Amino acid sequence: MDRGDDAVPIAELLDERRHLLDVAYWMLGNSVEAESVIDATYRRWYALSDPVRARITTPRSWLAKVAGSICLARLTLPDRNPTRTGQDHTTRTAQPAAETPGTLEQQISGVLLDALDALSPTERAAFVLNDVFGMAPGAVADIVRQSEPECTELADRARRSLRARRARPTPPQQHDALARALHEACTTQDEALLASLLAPDATAFFDGGGKVRALVKPVHGNTHVARSLLTLLARHPRTALDTHSVNGRTGLLVRYDHQVVAIISLDVAGPHIVQVWIILNPDKLRSWNRPSAPPGPPRPHNNPAGQPGD
Repeated sequence: MDRGDDAVPIAELLDERRHLLDVAYWMLGNSVEAESVIDATYRRWYALSDPVRARITTPRSWLAKVAGSICLARLTLPDRNPTRTGQDHTTRTAQPAAETPGTLEQQISGVLLDALDALSPTERAAFVLNDVFGMAPGAVADIVRQSEPECTELADRARRSLRARRARPTPPQQHDALARALHEACTTQDEALLASLLAPDATAFFDGGGKVRALVKPVHGNTHVARSLLTLLARHPRTALDTHSVNGRTGLLVRYDHQVVAIISLDVAGPHIVQVWIILNPDKLRSWNRPSAPPGPPRPHNNPAGQPGD
């Protein structure tokens, strides 16, 4: 007999299904396939015996892991065609939680989805599950069937590939000018100026590494990206924002009490910023906060001319 205390609020059920659809759509780029994956995921859930289901303490995580595994298996099919049709962009009507009205397909640009299609199945899975949905490293490793360090390397390769495909060559002077303008807009909290610097389909990725309460999902669209940045960089007497070289190009450095707490790097295409990468993970910021070695005593200048030093 079913127990009444096992009932789940309908809002939670709908939010769970929407989350699973988002995972599947990001991984496959096709809403029809995503629906099919979620149907298969729930079939596996109901195929479990009652005692086995009762031992699953976090059903949503279990379902997401199963959905991710099914998606990865489909990505590796040799005859899979990743092409998206116009119908694919209008099939789903559910909107992601905490997002503005509109389907996920309308919020993710075709350019970004095309770039994801260019990744290997394991790179795409590692990037989507880690960067987009903030899944625990162990869960990502189980889905991809590789070790956690290998999954980290896969996600890193995916990020590099995405950046290379989205950002067309831009003269350094133009990149620097946009970075300085972004700094000005963030410093003055000028949302209109900030949005004008971003491409209409700009995307911001927040890497908290599970160590800080950063946004889990990427933010899409110049207005939403501008608002998320201004919220993150809200004025505070102990916070400082400066331009600084990041990955060989001008980016932004955020300090709190003189400690680097965020690094912001930019991908530029033409006159706009197309991607913003915000590193908040304390582990990745350690090298920025290492104290400089104190200067040693002056070395004696007793080497013969032309001889190398020690």
